[in-house]
Amino acid sequence: MLPILCVFCGSDSRRSFSRRIARQTFMKSDSSSNTNEAQIQTLMDEWVHAVEARDSKRLLSNYADDVLVYDLMQNHFYRGTEPYRRHMEGWFSAWQGPIHIERKDLSLTVGEDVAFANCLTKSSGTGLNGKPQGGCVRVTVGFRKIDGRWKAVHEHVSMPFDMETMQAMPVLEKA
Repeated sequence: MLPILCVFCGSDSRRSFSRRIARQTFMKSDSSSNTNEAQIQTLMDEWVHAVEARDSKRLLSNYADDVLVYDLMQNHFYRGTEPYRRHMEGWFSAWQGPIHIERKDLSLTVGEDVAFANCLTKSSGTGLNGKPQGGCVRVTVGFRKIDGRWKAVHEHVSMPFDMETMQAMPVLEKA
């Protein structure tokens, strides 16, 4: 079987993404900034665990009620946790067996009450047709501290596209 390569990030589906984290802060390094950074890192990790568990309640517990999500599929954007929950549950149902999520090049920029995370995210698993499915996307998440707790207030998922044809570039390609 030929490996499936992600033409965006160059990963081979048979090996794991490496995980490199770049960090920036808007203030001097102290216990507050380290705590905020650790909390954002935990939220990013929690997203992976919730998606792999197909647990929309757990996933959305870390989103603001009025979150704005730009996504690749269906409506392309969702305002609020309820429309996004329905979208994610539909996405979960398009897989059989486990969903695997891996991240590459996670970068955190953390302030006292606003933070950003961006990374490449790879999903892989088996589709309802029994064939491998998945791909690599770019993800940026904006967080705001609301009532003392970090919440995702904006999420943007994207992939590159060909400027001449205006068509999305293929995410997966056989080598």
